[in-house]
Amino acid sequence: MRLPLTAHTSRPWRIHEIAGDFRVEDVWEIPTPGGPDDLVHLANQFANGNNTHVSSPVSRFLFAVRWKLGELLGWDKPDAGLGSRVPSLRDRLPADLRERLRGPDLLTVPFASVYLTRDEWVAESANRIVQAAMRIGWVPDGAGGYRGQMAVLVKPNGTLGSVCMAGIKPFRYLGVYPALLRSIGREWQADADKRAADKKAADEGSVDKGSAGGRAVGEGTAG
Repeated sequence: MRLPLTAHTSRPWRIHEIAGDFRVEDVWEIPTPGGPDDLVHLANQFANGNNTHVSSPVSRFLFAVRWKLGELLGWDKPDAGLGSRVPSLRDRLPADLRERLRGPDLLTVPFASVYLTRDEWVAESANRIVQAAMRIGWVPDGAGGYRGQMAVLVKPNGTLGSVCMAGIKPFRYLGVYPALLRSIGREWQADADKRAADKKAADEGSVDKGSAGGRAVGEGTAG
């Protein structure tokens, strides 16, 4: 579900002090219910995701058009990216964030992690038309739990960047983000179920070992 921009701007995220010259493009609720320390699981899911958000015909078409245009117009050449056309946001980090674990880079799309805290993960990308930051926050859900929240921040590269961003916005809202969020929710639920099953098996294994050890001690004492 799309959220008002104030869902991002009203909270004290660290990205505010780092990317003040970026504008907030949009904010989305992510259907990932969990506990207070589960952001790391969501970051790893993003990093190792299976790209099911491009499984719909509309999404496949839009991504195919985007990458073909990038190839033809040179939007995605190495000299248009991070460390070439623009410096990384990591160069702006204060010492406390720079010394933390950086977080995972995304494997299937060109986003590099900037920093990871207990409730905030930021990854960035850049090409010929825009430098973008994705802020994934971990927020209370109002029912005693937590869920993800995604904000997209952008810094268009001149008039070309602004025109391109305006042109693709309707397609992102209609064909990309809804499919992406549904996919994230499905994958999150499957991973959550697997984590719960693994924890249950581990707990039961610990109980069984403890019971066996207790019987052995008792038998030895009785003898």
